[in-house]
Amino acid sequence: MTVTEHEVAPSSTTPSTEHHESLLATFRQQPRAVWVTAFAAVIAFMGIGLVDPILNTIREALNAPPSKLTLLFAVYLGVQVVAMLITGWSAYRFGPKRTLTVGLALIVIAAGVSTFAGDIDQLIALRVLWGLGNALFMATALAFIVGSARGGQHGAILLYEAALGVGLAVGPLVGALLGVWTWRGPFAGTALLMLIGAVLCALMLPKDGPRGDRVPVSVIDPIKALRNRTLLVTSIGSAFYTGALFTVIAYAPLAMGLSPIPAGVVFFGWGLLTAVSGVFVAPRLAEWLGQKGGVIAAIGGYGVAMALAGIGVITDQVWLTGLAIVLSGLPSGILNTLFTGVAMSSADPSKPRSVASAGYSFLRWMGGAASAVLVAYLAEWFAPSAPFWFAVGYCAVAVASVSLVRSVKADSHHVDEDAALVGAEEF
Repeated sequence: MTVTEHEVAPSSTTPSTEHHESLLATFRQQPRAVWVTAFAAVIAFMGIGLVDPILNTIREALNAPPSKLTLLFAVYLGVQVVAMLITGWSAYRFGPKRTLTVGLALIVIAAGVSTFAGDIDQLIALRVLWGLGNALFMATALAFIVGSARGGQHGAILLYEAALGVGLAVGPLVGALLGVWTWRGPFAGTALLMLIGAVLCALMLPKDGPRGDRVPVSVIDPIKALRNRTLLVTSIGSAFYTGALFTVIAYAPLAMGLSPIPAGVVFFGWGLLTAVSGVFVAPRLAEWLGQKGGVIAAIGGYGVAMALAGIGVITDQVWLTGLAIVLSGLPSGILNTLFTGVAMSSADPSKPRSVASAGYSFLRWMGGAASAVLVAYLAEWFAPSAPFWFAVGYCAVAVASVSLVRSVKADSHHVDEDAALVGAEEF
């Protein structure tokens, strides 16, 4: 659904009206198998924000230091860094449906066993399994939706981004409501919902075709794609932005020190703005500023939000930090849709797009994992507000990196379809 800076399609209706109508039309005509996959995607995306409202509860219940709490995110992302190199090979070797279903099964096991964890180290180990399952599922779910959805690839992307937004917004609410009872509740609830999704996918998705019908993918192909200097520079920029993003996800709950319900409300607002801006604002901004210009503006806005969050911590104004976190969802949604479009547009057109996107994802998740490890130590070494000021610095590096991309020249058809597909998958 990405709109490139070379693309302004004439229409008798306004862009917002046309976009709204296409979204409704897409929802009406989808087959049952697509809805099953979308439901499972919602639950999988819920896992991203599920832990945020209960971080402080887990800290108290398990007597866990902040450095170990942030590892709940770091190991989750770290596994995805490695998984980006093997998911394409897995889908080729075993088939997309098997890869997707195994990923869901791993999430069910990890979330279910987390319900009975006795200490923080056990939770961290289970998040490793959770991250692997999430990577296997997400790497194939969007490809399946695109291949099975009615209304073209553009409509499939709308449906997938809607699932992403619902998951991001609902996850913190589920974590908060069940976390009031016990910190184990959100894990049990997620395991139950994901089990339903896994059974439905196993029963209703079409069988995998012969391996000979699939395009061979090597484990090292994504690394080779980063030989493209422009793709490498863009990926580095994305890595630093993702570092700033996971300052919010991994550290903000600890910085605010809120109980589950208020924390859930804050992250619900963040997820809601992420969803709305990714689906409705990003295409309009790309039309106005161009794809590259939209990314730079959104990263700048994210840096401002991080500065406000830091000021809130310094002045002990929790409301200001919370407001900054909610507002950061606006540029996050825009970047979710547009950032990978810049990467894919700058990739070598002679290379397969899926390979370039995997190399890009490898560096992006590495930035998030490194940030999630560092945030607690930055607060300990410098000051409680330090992680947010470092996030401002990450945004500055990201802007500088994207600015080095001289031009975004690609066939608008490929940018609109392939880059948008990767953009939704990346989050």
